[in-house]
Amino acid sequence: QVQLVESGGGLVQAGGSLRLSCAASGRTFRNAFVRWYRQAPGKEREFVALISRSGGGASYADSVQGRFTISRDDAQNTVSLQMNSLKPEDTAVYYCNANTPELGLDHWGQGTQVTVSS
Repeated sequence: QVQLVESGGGLVQAGGSLRLSCAASGRTFRNAFVRWYRQAPGKEREFVALISRSGGGASYADSVQGRFTISRDDAQNTVSLQMNSLKPEDTAVYYCNANTPELGLDHWGQGTQVTVSS
């Protein structure tokens, strides 16, 4: 059983930075596609960023392109999301998702709150 735990959320002023981490336990997610999603109050969950398997690439939602960077450290079993130039509209609960399609595995973390004040 895989457990994903997000950390690093908090309150920051507009223009500031935060670094979120997603740590996996119980099973490595070396072979998983890992995504960050977010959900703001009253809105649907939306895709933020994806990092492919080791050696693969990354992709981002248009709204965060150029401001957020996703990275992975398979030795530490963690995926990070560096968020710079934060805006109030980035305020949301951020969730980590690890997906290994050929094994039918799909896991979510419990989320971490990010609040950006104007």
